[in-house]
Amino acid sequence: MNRSTRPAFGTFIFFALALGLATYFTFAAVQGDFGVFKRAEITAEASMLRQQLHAVKADVDEMENLTLRLSDDYLDLDLLDEQVRRVLGMIRADEIVIR
Repeated sequence: MNRSTRPAFGTFIFFALALGLATYFTFAAVQGDFGVFKRAEITAEASMLRQQLHAVKADVDEMENLTLRLSDDYLDLDLLDEQVRRVLGMIRADEIVIR
């Protein structure tokens, strides 16, 4: 039998290439554009944006309520009384004004 004494570079190159590809794909899966870290960032950002959306919706609801109360179709006597007293500078008999 004739045995070759030269080293098996083919096997070494195959495993080096396989290790390199495995390292590349692992890195891409963790830190790439569609990786685990990017997904965590997007999830955190989505959560923050949802909170901002709820805050803006609450502000819009409050503004719609105030706008409705100032419309011609709705008359809130307490709001009207407050605005008249503010504009005319009048107070009730049971109020104390501190300046």
